Amino acid sequence: MTIMKDLPMPPVAGSPPAGMPSPREHLMSPRTQAVLKIQQALVAGARAVLSGEGAVELFQPLIGPVTDPGARGAKQVDVDYYGHRYKLMASAILYKQASLVAFDKVFFIAPNVRLEPLETSATHRHLAEFHQIDVEFAGASRDDAIALAERVVRGAVRHAVTAQGDALRLLGRDTATLEAFVAEPFKVVRHGDVIRQLGGAHGDGTEIEWPAEERLSGQASAPFFIVDYPKGSRGFYDKEDPARPSTLMSFDLIAPESCGEICSGGERESNYARIVTRMRETGENPAKYAWYLDIVRQGIPGSAGFGIGLERLTRWVAGLGSVWEASAYPKVPGVVSP
Repeated sequence: MTIMKDLPMPPVAGSPPAGMPSPREHLMSPRTQAVLKIQQALVAGARAVLSGEGAVELFQPLIGPVTDPGARGAKQVDVDYYGHRYKLMASAILYKQASLVAFDKVFFIAPNVRLEPLETSATHRHLAEFHQIDVEFAGASRDDAIALAERVVRGAVRHAVTAQGDALRLLGRDTATLEAFVAEPFKVVRHGDVIRQLGGAHGDGTEIEWPAEERLSGQASAPFFIVDYPKGSRGFYDKEDPARPSTLMSFDLIAPESCGEICSGGERESNYARIVTRMRETGENPAKYAWYLDIVRQGIPGSAGFGIGLERLTRWVAGLGSVWEASAYPKVPGVVSP
């Protein structure tokens, strides 16, 4: 079990985290090179699982008229697109759902940009620019998505151990320990049970605060899922449980060793009227989502899916202290860098 240490004070804007080298030093480091080889193996392992299940890999747009609004305090980035205000993508969710009118099973390995609050630099797990393994399957339930996420993580980890065992050992990682982490089925616990376990040290009862999540992760002996987040904690696209109003058919996957959440997903809402209602409930203007709602109005299949943070997955598998170490060109919140 890893014991959680007190989180350091957030950095001043413009100041890199302690120990962060220059871009040249970072790229030339044998440690960085080992990490990036491990990351490559994780991607290859995930692709093999998803392609084996019949999923088609697509490429997410980098800019669009709107992007995922749910980002826990992160700001979106505006760009001028021929006189129109467009957004850099913060998530592939809208495009994943839309893509299901063409293919029943899709995945992206996509870059995302979120201007995270400065204090997130102290969590060791936030970047302003990151990549996700984004997956969506038509006709899938929340439980189907949970099972698929487990298969993808297990396949990715096992491929990394097989293909990059030397790189893992160079980093001091015990490959037998990694294999043991994914040897057994991942447990599933309910959000309400987690909140009761944490007592008062969890925040507002919706999202679990990062220090509390890190503590849960440090106590875990293997990855585990948290399910049934309350309404208000996620975006308008996650479906409410028809049998339990105000409970979302959503989940997070928590990695052990104090690494915290590495994957979020859920069953999606596909009904036009309910999506518009949820948008309004969350303060979103449906007019901004015209292209997406037009596709929904004409009919999209019910689905479920998830996004795995690639740098977070790499951090856990490689045994890194901070997520910036899992990027060739890390963009740490508040730090101006190449």
